[in-house]
Amino acid sequence: MSNFLVATALTTLAGLSTGIGSAIAFFSERANHRFLSVATGFSAGVMLYVSFTEILSKAASWLNKDYSKSLSHWIVSASFFGGILIIFAIDQLIPTAENPHEVRDRDEVEELHEHTGHGLHVHKSKLLRMGLFTALAISIHNFPEGLATFLATLDDPSVGTAIAVAIALHNIPEGISVAVPIYYASGSRKSAFVYSLLSGFAEPVGAIGGYLLLRPVLSNAVTGAMFAGVAGIMVYISLDELLPTSRAYSKGHDSLFGLLTGMVVMALSLLLMQ
Repeated sequence: MSNFLVATALTTLAGLSTGIGSAIAFFSERANHRFLSVATGFSAGVMLYVSFTEILSKAASWLNKDYSKSLSHWIVSASFFGGILIIFAIDQLIPTAENPHEVRDRDEVEELHEHTGHGLHVHKSKLLRMGLFTALAISIHNFPEGLATFLATLDDPSVGTAIAVAIALHNIPEGISVAVPIYYASGSRKSAFVYSLLSGFAEPVGAIGGYLLLRPVLSNAVTGAMFAGVAGIMVYISLDELLPTSRAYSKGHDSLFGLLTGMVVMALSLLLMQ
């Protein structure tokens, strides 16, 4: 039960960090793009390293309890790429303009500090459509992220904490990305901030809902396959979202520095916890 409460708390905190991103966009004089670059690179490094060295090995360990080593590796591989296909399919169902994982350029972000924006001149029906699609897109994207954090924490709180930190860091620039279209849709900084913050609740809701839905059928094989699928989702998010975002905001080797630092910190954390 204690692990359940820890998992719930970590998933909630990671989700609500979207509000930090929108706060940076609205209340700072100018977004710190180098910080965003290093932070998203760091998050990608953590998620890539923990996926390949920890989560996939845990998946194999669970499957080895019921299957031969050879068959377990086949299932792990299939589940890993299955996770990638699932998150890819989700991305394809969301129009690019409303997809919160599409990188916003610096001009769009800086325009949030002006009293008027070009989005305010868009037809009301288009604004409403953009706002609704954005809210839906945020929720859909946050479900698998929340489930990944939740499941990892239930199995190993130390690993779950590292993943939660990575998700939280990646949610900061996502909060900015979410705030931009919602601000354009409503013309209100307050509404954009509130919706950005509330969108983070999709992570704990998706995590707990997914866990309760799958709990009756959980077995060694199902748990192993789920862990491998989570690893695939995290790798996809890192390569398709985090690294492009980091590169978009970077100067020089900021992105690479963040990536390598994330890997080193994750490696040291795992070694020290042995």
